[in-house]
This record gives sequence, C-alpha cells and structure tokens, in this order.
Amino acid sequence: MLDEINTPENLQNFNPSISKTVAVVDDEPDIKELISINLAKSGFKVKAFDDAAGLFKYLKTNKPDLFILDLMLPDADGFEICKFLKKDDKFSNIPIIMLTARTDEMDKVLGLEIGADDYVTKPFSPRELTARIKAVLRREDKITKSTKLNVGDILSIDLQKYDVSVEGNRVELTSTEFKILKLLTERKGWVYSREQILDYLGSHDKGILDRTIDVHIKNLREKLGSAGKFIKNIRGVGYKLEI
Repeated sequence: MLDEINTPENLQNFNPSISKTVAVVDDEPDIKELISINLAKSGFKVKAFDDAAGLFKYLKTNKPDLFILDLMLPDADGFEICKFLKKDDKFSNIPIIMLTARTDEMDKVLGLEIGADDYVTKPFSPRELTARIKAVLRREDKITKSTKLNVGDILSIDLQKYDVSVEGNRVELTSTEFKILKLLTERKGWVYSREQILDYLGSHDKGILDRTIDVHIKNLREKLGSAGKFIKNIRGVGYKLEI
C-alpha cells in the first residue's frame, strides 16, 4: 500500500503548490527570505511573520494551507503555538512543519507528539524543505477525499471532516494520530513496521523511530478508549488494526 501511495506514477499529475499558501513564522530575516524565495519559485504563495503576534493577526481573517513554525520566537514558544493551532477546529487539520536550530531528540519527539507533521533542523537545504512541504500537502490532498471508514460497530472515521467517533462520541486526535489510524484502517489486518509508518508520516529522523511511533500509538489507543483494542502490537514487527 505504501508503494501505491508514493509511486511516481500516482504523483506525476499532482502539483501541490498550485494555489497553496504557506505561512512562515521565523524571527531571522535571512531565513524568511530564503524560504520565501524558494517557495515562490515552486509556485507557492508565502506569508512571512517575525513573531506569533503577526501570525495570529493574519489568522483572524485568513487560513493558510501549511505552517512553517520556528520554535524559538521573541514573543512565544513554538510548541505552545503548535498546541494552540491543533486545538482550534479552524486550524487543527492544517499541517505544521517545525523549523528550528534545536537538535535535541526530546524536542523532536515532543514536536511530533503534539501534532507536528515534520521537523526540520537548521541549517537546512531549501530544496529539501520544499520537497517535504510538497510531500505533506500530497498526503493531505489524499486524506480530503469524501470517504468514511468503519471498524466494527463502534469506530467511525470521516476522512473529509477529519472526524473520529467511538460509539457515537467524537474523539479529538492530532493530525499525526489521525493519519496513523487512517493508514491502519484502510487495510485491516495488514502489519506495518514502525519504519513504514514513519515513512508514511513523512519524518526522516530514523534515530527516534521506535520511540516516536510507540508514543503516537500509545496516545491513540488511550484516546480511542474501547476501540483502542483494535490496534494490535506485533512484537518485533510493528502494528496492525484488527477486529
């Protein structure tokens, strides 16, 4: 399935930059200029901000397609901004790529755990950042199809609305948790290794692979409550969804 999702043949007619707006929040002028120039060359619209105040003022009347968020801003912590966006229904489904000079493993784990879709450390390659943005938007485009998935009689997933309900009660998931659940649900009984799941999510930090996926699965099971039992751990292999 992963090969089907990521084959060049399936992607050749999709240009994720068309009419897409990227909001860049970074207090370093050189970084903002570098990102803005390279994304503009790839067909993106770019809105750049020095701080959280500028971003939130923009968000009062606008809604971008993706956030690039620095963690160390003069007026706010990037983690707190990420958590705020993921809790707001208006922005919770918009992907976030964290861009920072922090290289500590726990920072990366925390960023992914609270809902970031990818984590890029400075210094970075503008071409790689652009490629990661396109990859994230490609996955988002696939998820927005009007489709509903059901597991047994208690778990329901609306792929268009990003809604997950257990026994009729809505469950709040981060975008990363939602993607993992979607992946496991689309092919019930299929075992995915941690590396396959991480590749599907678009993360490239293989060194924190086991901990990252296990944290997401643990949180996902807890939030699903009675439906969490459907997610099975295959020791030494990975995870699957089975009724």
